[in-house]
This record gives sequence, C-alpha cells and structure tokens, in this order.
Amino acid sequence: MENAFLSLLDDTQPAVRRALLGHFQKNGTAAAHFLKEVLAGKNRVLAWHARWYLEELKFSDPSIEFKGFIRSLNYELETGALLLARTVNPDLDIGDCCSQLDEIADRCRELIVEPMSLREKCRVINRVLFHDYGFHGNHDNYTDPLNSFLDQVIARKKGLPITLSIVYLLIAHRLGLSLEPVGLPDHFVIGCYTEETPFFIDPFEQGAFRSAQDLFMILRANHIEPKVADLAPIPVREVLCRCCRNLVHHYRTAGDEEHAKQFSEFVDEFDSTYARHTS
Repeated sequence: MENAFLSLLDDTQPAVRRALLGHFQKNGTAAAHFLKEVLAGKNRVLAWHARWYLEELKFSDPSIEFKGFIRSLNYELETGALLLARTVNPDLDIGDCCSQLDEIADRCRELIVEPMSLREKCRVINRVLFHDYGFHGNHDNYTDPLNSFLDQVIARKKGLPITLSIVYLLIAHRLGLSLEPVGLPDHFVIGCYTEETPFFIDPFEQGAFRSAQDLFMILRANHIEPKVADLAPIPVREVLCRCCRNLVHHYRTAGDEEHAKQFSEFVDEFDSTYARHTS
C-alpha cells in the first residue's frame, strides 16, 4: 500500500492531491509517520512533495525536516540555511526571504557594467549590501542566537561573519559569480580563487578585501598559528554544521539548554551522516 502512495506522491493533479490529502487526514498519526519517513529519505523529489503534504495537513516537524536534509547528502546552501531557520521559526515565509535576496541581486545587476573584473563586481555587492541596504556585523550582541538564522539576518540587517557570508554568497550565486566560503579558525570570510592571486572578502567588516597575508596576520593576532589549509574553501555541509555549532554555544550562553540540545543533535547528525558516507 505504501508503494502505491509513493507512486502518487509527486502527482500534482488536483484530483490526486485532494484524494491523498483526504486519506492522510483520515489516517492522522500513521500518515504523518509515513510522510516524515519519506521526508527523511534520500529521494529529494519525493521529500519535497512529502513536505508539501505535511505543511498542508499541519503535520510538518521542521527539526525532522532539517535532519532529513542532512541525511540526504544533497547540500544546497540556500535550502539548508532556510530549513535551519525553520527549526526555530516554522512560520517563516521562505518565498519572501528568497524575494528579498532576488531584489538585492537585481540592484547589483543594475550597477554592474561589463567588462568588470570579479573584484570590481564584488565592490558593487559591497556598495549595495552594506551601504544601500545597511547590512552589518552585530558587534554589540555577537552571541544573540538570532544572528545565526538567515531570515533574521535578512530582516534585521545584521549577523555573524558566517551568516553575512551566506547572504553574500547567495547574492553572488544569483549574479553568476564564482565565490567560495572559507571557514577560518574563529572567523569566516569569502574567497575568490579565479584570479592569479586569490583574494578574500570579510562581510563582517563591510566587505573589506583581504589578502592571504592579511588573514594570516589576523589569525596570529588571535594567537592562532595559521596554515595554508585554513584558506581553502569548505563544503556547504561544513558551513551549515558550523552554524549549528555556533548556535549550541550561543544558546548555552543564553541559558537556553533546550535549544542548545536541539542544535547539538543537528551537529551529531552531520557528523554521523558524514562518517557513514565516507566509511
């Protein structure tokens, strides 16, 4: 019977949708369990349709949804950052967040004149993101957990090095620019490796351009002996897992052990999934 429902899950015909909604509604807990299993599975097409039914039926559990994303190994930065945000704000408007990022990218596109170098295009992003829209690093309340959620960073125009870097990368992706996340010890920047000499951008400091030597000096000033490997790009999995680690620390700092445990479980899920995949 479950195979029959699986074969119909991605059928978007209204009559099929209504029939399945009626069946799932009638079967309550069992239907919710079935849909959540599909959501946590590796078939991301069926998972997206399962999410639709869960949301329509108010069965959706954002934490299970995010764990399903982790286990899928199909890591895409924008999807992952929004699913992460939904774990504490289930009602966030994903479409609105994406539209606001589109708007920022469209403004950048208006100001880019070809042929511009990649560095010049990044200067345009800096102008739009940090001056026109007013994004900035939250120096005053660095450990506020809201700094780590994409929807809140977009709404409040402030965040951590890693979340401002995520916003920057999502804008760059819309513009077709080749930039990469760089997870330094105790800091986070963006790297460009397409030019003869790589350069780096620090979104927490209004998009300041940094050389490799600049970053090594910053690390040494923080009593960290730098390694060349520190300047290498990191995968999306590590970006999102690092967000979760930050949240464990920041929620514990705030005395919110329940949320700290939640994000610690996400870190464990990332680690165990990676271990299974590489074993």
